[in-house]
Amino acid sequence: MKILVKKYIKKESTSGIILIFATIAALILNNSSFSEYYTSILETQITFKVGHILDIDKPLILWINDGLMAVFFLLIGLEIKREVIAGHLSTPSKIALPAIAALGGMIVPAFIYFIFNYGDDYSLQGWAIPTATDIAFALGILSLLGRRIPVSLKIFLMALAIFDDLGAILIIAFFYTNDLSFHAISLAGICILMLFVLNRFKVTRLGFYWIFGILLWIFVLKSGVHATLAGIIVAFCIPLHAVNEKRKLVSPAKSLQHHIHYWVAFYILPLFAFVNAGVDLSNVSIDKMSNPTALGIIFGLFIGKQLGVFVFSYLAIKYNLAKLPKCSTLAQLYGVSVLTGIGFTMSLFIDSLAFENSHQFFYTDKLGILIGSFLSGVLGYLILRFIKGKRRCSI
Repeated sequence: MKILVKKYIKKESTSGIILIFATIAALILNNSSFSEYYTSILETQITFKVGHILDIDKPLILWINDGLMAVFFLLIGLEIKREVIAGHLSTPSKIALPAIAALGGMIVPAFIYFIFNYGDDYSLQGWAIPTATDIAFALGILSLLGRRIPVSLKIFLMALAIFDDLGAILIIAFFYTNDLSFHAISLAGICILMLFVLNRFKVTRLGFYWIFGILLWIFVLKSGVHATLAGIIVAFCIPLHAVNEKRKLVSPAKSLQHHIHYWVAFYILPLFAFVNAGVDLSNVSIDKMSNPTALGIIFGLFIGKQLGVFVFSYLAIKYNLAKLPKCSTLAQLYGVSVLTGIGFTMSLFIDSLAFENSHQFFYTDKLGILIGSFLSGVLGYLILRFIKGKRRCSI
C-alpha cells in the first residue's frame, strides 16, 4: 500500500509542475502579441453532428471544460470508489479527520466569500470557487519537502482532497444546473440503467462501459445538468472486483484508473489550465482587484481554507472524534491546512460554471484564484520547511 501511495504522490507531484508551466505559458501568450491567436483558438467552434439526431456545437474551450474534464471526473469517481471500499476511507476511524477537515474547508471559505459579496446576486454565484483544493499542486509542494513530511500527512491530504472533490460534485449537481430537458434526462436514465445492469452482471470488458458512458455524457450535456457528472456516474458503475471469462479475479475499476491517470495528470489537466488560466492583465489594476468578487476568492482560499481545515481538525482531535496523523505534529497539520488553499484547477473549473464571462470582472476572478493559490502554496511551504517534526518515528 505504501508503494502505491508513493507512486500516486510522485505522479501527482509531477503533474503539479507541468500545471505550473501550462499556467505560465497561458499568461505569457494572452499578455503578448500572440493574445489574438490564443483567444481565437479557444473560441474556435467545433461541431459534431449526426444527421438530424445529434448536433453539438461548442467552442474549443467548452469541449475541454465539458468533454475532457468528464474524464477527469471519471478518475475522481474511480478514486473515491476504491478508497471507500478498500482504501484510506474504508473505516470510520480513517474517514473522520479528513471528512471533518474537508467540511470546515468548504464552510469557512464559502462564508468569507458570502460576507464580501452579500447583496450582489450575480457575484454570489461564485460562492463555491474558494472551497476547492488542487491535489496535484498541493502534493507537488509536499514532494519538495521530502522526508520532512510523514507519509501519514500526505495520505491525510489525499483523503481530504477526495472529500473536497465529492463536495464539488454535489455543488455542481445542485447549484450549477441549467434549465432541464426531461427528454434528455430520460435517455440519460436509460444509459444509467444499462450501466447498472453491466455492473450487476459483473461485466469486465471496459468497452461496454465506454459506449454507454459516451452516450450518457451526450444526454447529460443536452439535459442541462453539467456533463462532467456523467464521468462520476460511470465510475461508480464499474466493478472494483469481478471474475472474467478466464475465471481470474480482476479489477476493471483499478485497471481503468491506472490507464487514464497518466492522461489526466499529464495532458488533460495541463490543457485545462492552459485554456482557462490565460488571464488578460492589461486592464487589471489595484482598484479593480479590490472588487468584492476577487477579494472574496483571495481571502476565501488563503484565509478561509486554512482556518476551516485546521480549526475543524483541531476540534475533532481535541474532542476525540479523530486522531492526529501518525508521526505528525499540530504545526505540520497547520502547514498542510494552509496548502489546501491551493484551489487552482478545481476553483477555475467552478469559476467557469459560476460566471460564463470573466470580462465582467476584468478577469480579476481568475486572477484572484491564482493569487490565493500562490499565497497558500508559498506560506504552506515555508511553514512545513522550517518547523520541526517528530524524531524517531516510523509509520
